[in-house]
Amino acid sequence: MYRRSVLAAAAGLVTVRAARAQGTWPDRPIRVVVPYPPGGATDVWARLVTASMAERLGQPFVVESRAGAGGMIGAEYVAKSPPDGNTLVFALSSLVQSPVVFRRSPYDAEADFAPIGQLGGTPLVFAVRPELGTATLAEFIAKARAAEAAGTPFSYGSYSPGSTGHVFSQYFSDLEKLGMTHVGYRGEAPELIDLLSGRIHCALVSITSCKQYFREGKLRGLASMGPRRVPTVPDVPTFIELGYPRDFDWTGFVGLLAPARTPQPVIAKLAEAFREAVERPEVRRVLLEQDFLIDWQPPERFRESIREAKARWVDLVNRTGITVE
Repeated sequence: MYRRSVLAAAAGLVTVRAARAQGTWPDRPIRVVVPYPPGGATDVWARLVTASMAERLGQPFVVESRAGAGGMIGAEYVAKSPPDGNTLVFALSSLVQSPVVFRRSPYDAEADFAPIGQLGGTPLVFAVRPELGTATLAEFIAKARAAEAAGTPFSYGSYSPGSTGHVFSQYFSDLEKLGMTHVGYRGEAPELIDLLSGRIHCALVSITSCKQYFREGKLRGLASMGPRRVPTVPDVPTFIELGYPRDFDWTGFVGLLAPARTPQPVIAKLAEAFREAVERPEVRRVLLEQDFLIDWQPPERFRESIREAKARWVDLVNRTGITVE
């Protein structure tokens, strides 16, 4: 449902005029790589925002998926593309997270990209099926401990090995001594299928992708990440409210980047078009309907956020000991 509403909004924005013949950038369509499976929340946000940017810059934006290796395949493709402003990456904080978790990384998240702007972040909710019979996080912990003691530990899912859901679920399991087993997926869609069917017991899920399941009572939230409660599930406390470390105040980032050494005038044009897109009422309306946390940041501030996210992630990964081949 949300995908249809977003694409409809994007379609309304796209009234791209033919670019005037000129020798200055942009002089051809701009490719935007989403390094995750097509049809997911990131893909939809990219299409929504770039539709507005296309109108502003007078060239179409072509969004394409290049998924794999926790987002590193698509990110590497952009990092190694010509720094001319014609190939960009619309990425989540996995841009900096995956190189920390994977034993080998094809790029340096700070050195190989030129930040254009941050759109914001998205909260994750620790979710279970109502059939599990746990109405609170404390009840879940009690059941998970009993299962682990009986030799049948609970399992948790993540949309990708080394992802936010993987690391924080493991961190939670370690803190509470639950001994849970990780099940990794290629994308959030197969993870949700198994969560809804009961093949896995729990997962940290994106509120954007699971909004309808919470509303229909097919999933139950027990705790949410981030600085405040999520409007879709207002009765669900944050991990911070429940006394967990400040580490759980994490929404990651969603932003747009170009290859390093892209000319500064091009970055400035892209950043201004991005900022204008974020300020458009129709864009903000759709994002807020999905409980997206809008937090526009210009290039230099976004660069600082990337540096801060990397430092926090290195610390978390060291604590959990998670590595991915």
